[in-house]
Amino acid sequence: MTLAQLRAFLAAYELGTFTAAARKLETSQASISELISRLEHELKLSLFIRGGRRLLPTTAAVELQVHALQSVTSFDNGVEALKSMSSLQGGVCTFGVLRYGAHYDLADLVQRFHRRYPKVKVRLVGLNSLAVAESVASGEIEAGLIVLPVAEAGLQVRPLFRDEVFYVSATRSPSRGPVTIEELTESKLVLYDAFAGWHDPTRRQLLERARLKGLKIDPAIEVEHVDTALGLVATGAADTFVPQAIVNGPGFPKNVHAVPFAEPLYDTIALIQREGAYLSPATRKMAQMAARTLLAKVTPEQTLWRTGMP
Repeated sequence: MTLAQLRAFLAAYELGTFTAAARKLETSQASISELISRLEHELKLSLFIRGGRRLLPTTAAVELQVHALQSVTSFDNGVEALKSMSSLQGGVCTFGVLRYGAHYDLADLVQRFHRRYPKVKVRLVGLNSLAVAESVASGEIEAGLIVLPVAEAGLQVRPLFRDEVFYVSATRSPSRGPVTIEELTESKLVLYDAFAGWHDPTRRQLLERARLKGLKIDPAIEVEHVDTALGLVATGAADTFVPQAIVNGPGFPKNVHAVPFAEPLYDTIALIQREGAYLSPATRKMAQMAARTLLAKVTPEQTLWRTGMP
């Protein structure tokens, strides 16, 4: 049984003649007759009583019509859904962004995307890189932006650029020079991304450096948001570390100083998706817009993506 046979049957059932069905389907009367004859042969049932001015549907035809219409309509709806996705006139975009994406000019990413593609539904997740990586690996979202490293297997990773991380303090003078790992472990710290904890990629890098020296990092305060941490730093309550994008941002406290680490520390920003997974046209376009926004903000020396947009 084929869709062509079902379409011919439905047209003949609706219009009452093979000739009218042929005009509707833009084919010949003989072709319609042949398609329906093959369908009757397969079903081993007659569908129409022939001979009069109009075709008379049999009981079998009345029973088949409902199911044939459902099958053809379902297939046509599926094709239209795929066409909508391909032309960005529909579909769904699922994408993960950095928790502090606003500092990378990503605050209006959804608004810009929606203005350009108003018929595409958007689900944007803004979490710690650990959670974004887990969501992509599980298939909950299609793609996302993260800070490396992450431990999730089965991910296709495309590094975009790296952003230097600075130690920031309202009480430590920059004249003392770069911050060593020894000094960091002795400092009173407020750390953000409390939920991710030591799974956070930036924290993991510093934790490994401390372990190699036989040292321990023990924060005095942990909060969830970087802006909360910076507010505490501005009061002199504790120190923290943030990427250069935040240091250079308009909201960075004026009384807080940024100092590099003695062994330079970097956040590597990357696009991820599941290995071998197909990105929907909408999510692919969102990823391209996000990558272009990020790369427009950094210097050529910071850029790691050299071969064009993903």
